Amino acid sequence: MPTGPLTHFDQQGQAHMVDVGEKTPTARRARASGRISMKAATLALIVAGTSNKGDVLGVARIAAIQAAKRTADLIPLCHPLALSKVAVDFEIDPQANAVHCRSTVECIGRTGVEMEAFCAVSVGLLTIYDMCKSVDRGMRIDDIRLVEKSGGKSGHWLSD
Repeated sequence: MPTGPLTHFDQQGQAHMVDVGEKTPTARRARASGRISMKAATLALIVAGTSNKGDVLGVARIAAIQAAKRTADLIPLCHPLALSKVAVDFEIDPQANAVHCRSTVECIGRTGVEMEAFCAVSVGLLTIYDMCKSVDRGMRIDDIRLVEKSGGKSGHWLSD
């Protein structure tokens, strides 16, 4: 159920960047997660580090961090933020033939870092797909979601 009006539209219904100039800077933190499912043989290549393109998870981690830093270039109405932390972790799930990606993004600022956490996870998983697509075009990215956010006027939120 919506809690209020959409903030990215002015009174005339035109898209605009929200004015956060009067907000008090607070510690902001967001965590997001997602996964990519694949064939068992593809997962084995990633785990063994024998992909033709090298260290898949290492490259994906750097891509995810870079994506968090560049979120305002990708999402038109996001504010550019001075991030103080971007952490990206991958977990191999051999039972599901999947790789789980989790990001944590932090800053001291006037607006949240949820979109940065989402961008990190999305680009990290897309990078895994890109590096492994030559052996498995049927990989599936799913379950990208916000896990937790804190800071700002709305305070702490934790997913179910």
